[in-house]
Amino acid sequence: MVNDPPQTPTKTAKRAPNSVDVWAVQCGQCYKWRTIGTPEEYEEIRRNFTQDPFVCTKKPDQTCEDPADITYDSSRTWVIDKPDLPKTPDGFTKVLTMRKDYSKMDIHYTTPTRKRLRSSIQVASFLKENPEFSHLDVTDFSFKTPKVMEDTIPASAAAASKKASGSISGVK
Repeated sequence: MVNDPPQTPTKTAKRAPNSVDVWAVQCGQCYKWRTIGTPEEYEEIRRNFTQDPFVCTKKPDQTCEDPADITYDSSRTWVIDKPDLPKTPDGFTKVLTMRKDYSKMDIHYTTPTRKRLRSSIQVASFLKENPEFSHLDVTDFSFKTPKVMEDTIPASAAAASKKASGSISGVK
């Protein structure tokens, strides 16, 4: 996954198929992409992106003079996050999964009790039923999906998607 006016996913030892494998942000000065070590670090940068844009020097031993960590190209599918989304609450895990047709990513949160929450309504119910999380609010969770960059979708998936939509609409 890649993100908004800066951002991509991270390498993880275990990951679900079609999930984010690298987190990255784009420098607001030189526009080079910089990989970010963990989803938590990425979310912290994204959380305040408008007020505190990322620049290369925020990364240890990094400057705009250094080569980009990663290049935007079609060797992987990129998705761009919106800036200023809330950071995932402690103890919860945000999971992003690409749909097989690459049309969008689905989001769910896994609670500390291992329950999956797929919508704000489910979050509200969970918080109401679990008073130990009374310090949290529904607004601490975001189900805004990142934008899939169409020019990085694998050709085979794009062709299959066009073929499927063409047959449904009657277009050949």
